[in-house]
Amino acid sequence: MPFQIHLTELMFYTVNSNDIFGKINLMKTLLYTFLLCLSTYTLAQKKPSEYFTNAKTKVLVVGSFHFDYPNLDAHKTKKSDQVDVLSPKTSQEVTELINYIKKFKPTKIAIEAFPSWNANQKLNEYKEGKHMNKRDERYQIAMRTAKELNLNELYSIDAESVLDDLQERFGKKDSLYFKNLSQDYDFLSDDPISKEYNAFFKSSEPKKFKSLLELFQFMNSKEYHQYEYGAYLSGDFKLREHDGADMLALYWYNRNLRMFRNIQNIPHTSEDRILVVVGNGHASVLRQLFSSSPEFDYVEFNSLK
Repeated sequence: MPFQIHLTELMFYTVNSNDIFGKINLMKTLLYTFLLCLSTYTLAQKKPSEYFTNAKTKVLVVGSFHFDYPNLDAHKTKKSDQVDVLSPKTSQEVTELINYIKKFKPTKIAIEAFPSWNANQKLNEYKEGKHMNKRDERYQIAMRTAKELNLNELYSIDAESVLDDLQERFGKKDSLYFKNLSQDYDFLSDDPISKEYNAFFKSSEPKKFKSLLELFQFMNSKEYHQYEYGAYLSGDFKLREHDGADMLALYWYNRNLRMFRNIQNIPHTSEDRILVVVGNGHASVLRQLFSSSPEFDYVEFNSLK
């Protein structure tokens, strides 16, 4: 290589010079050449991000608790800790939250719903004044934002997992396999880390915050999502040798991968700004997927101004 040849020649002349000052000057030249070549080599290396120069679509994931408290998740909220988003006080907080989200200026909105939920029919009815008394965050956040920004479509991106598909296809024939695999996978572990997670999730209940906006800023922070995702890597994840890991992959992680794929399928360009409204358990996984994708630019919830 040219770099190696230059160094070899300089070393030869340095060793064979009878002039001590000449040796010093040549050593300086050698050092300068080495640093120059090293600098050139370093500058020639691109950052990984520099290889992906395509214009990206901005996406804002809003992880929410479920406003109507179906209590289908692992963490259950006691009645005494629940808030009524239709009450005068909390309704004002919802307005503050919506006004904050609108700063993102979304052009498209995706929601945690199956196509059978008929989101766009409900959106049209909502715009006519119906469903205003529905507490579900799909109405209170997604539809309200769509109405106020004059958007006419919601994209339903929820998905069944591959485990659901496999159980439906093979369950009757080989139900014992799936029964053994999922045995005790119930998020009811009482090991020390699981107990810490119980306290962690309890700390994010609405009544512990001054407003819904403050809660959403806490719930959608990078650190919160980091530890929230960690919940799936403890407790039942350690069931037997690989059963817990397989359940996470086949059920929860796969479901989120499919939801991400559904978002990819939403027609979009680099001019679009996609708002995704989902339960916060999904948001912690979607953060990883969007942050790693060269197709999207993940916007931090707390960065809106």
